[in-house]
Amino acid sequence: MKSAHPTPEQLAAASVLVVGDAMLDRYWFGAVDRISPEAPVPVVRVSGEEERLGGAANVALNVNNLGARVSLITVVGDDEPGRKLKTMIEQAGITTLLRVDPQLYTIVKLRVIGRSQQLIRIDFENQPNHEVLQQALGEFERVIGDHQAVLFSDYGKGGLEHITIMIQRAQSVGIPVLIDPKGDDYKRYEGATVITPNRAELAQVVGVWSSDAQLCERAQRLREELKLDGVLLTRSEGGMSLFDVDGHMQVAAQAREVFDVTGAGDTVIATLAAMLACGLSLREAVPIANRAAGIVVGRFGTANVSYQELFA
Repeated sequence: MKSAHPTPEQLAAASVLVVGDAMLDRYWFGAVDRISPEAPVPVVRVSGEEERLGGAANVALNVNNLGARVSLITVVGDDEPGRKLKTMIEQAGITTLLRVDPQLYTIVKLRVIGRSQQLIRIDFENQPNHEVLQQALGEFERVIGDHQAVLFSDYGKGGLEHITIMIQRAQSVGIPVLIDPKGDDYKRYEGATVITPNRAELAQVVGVWSSDAQLCERAQRLREELKLDGVLLTRSEGGMSLFDVDGHMQVAAQAREVFDVTGAGDTVIATLAAMLACGLSLREAVPIANRAAGIVVGRFGTANVSYQELFA
């Protein structure tokens, strides 16, 4: 039996390839003292700004902060947010295989915060160019053999057009494939090792369930249809449920206080990928990923966890 968790040395030797839609998370903080005379909306006097890596870039940052090596394949625009993202990714020590699409708006999620509450979120985005995605596929095929796990961070923004081919390539070199899914077409994830939907995402695909028995039956059917090793359902305050060939494993939530669930799914799948890259099984990795989620939901915004916090 392997130890319950990998050593820092094992993590430092493990490498995860993250592929998906990178984003820039912008926060504008301010005071709300009055309602606008122009419309019944609060007036926010902005007093501070913050920028964080979002989307696939936040997933890569989570892997990196655990002490594993990580490479990120993503597409950004030839614009100010794209250049900002590139700088932030490089400063974080993440190896980036960045493709630039001049027609693309780099994805920005701008959150306006007043009195510690999110008042509005404004998204800037469009779809990437087919040719740039083809180049990203070439990049993937070139580097896939240098990694012990591949993680697809699907935000439904068009960056994973070639995911089916990528899964097949990863299978051919025998490395685990982890997917944070989006949308209602899970057929394209066929052959992956594990997918990590939340309740709303899974219900969109298998329908709303009325009991745990019905959930178990539908999740297992989905797993068998898609030839997956596991379906990991994240249930926020309900913890996590792993459905695999051995049945159903339930892990209780560990958060003492839920402050903000933003990015918790990123932390879960990043931790899972780092553990699988070290050779742990899904059943060994899930409780560790659950512990990581319990830490980040107690923090504001997209957050991540260090090795010391996770295994303290």
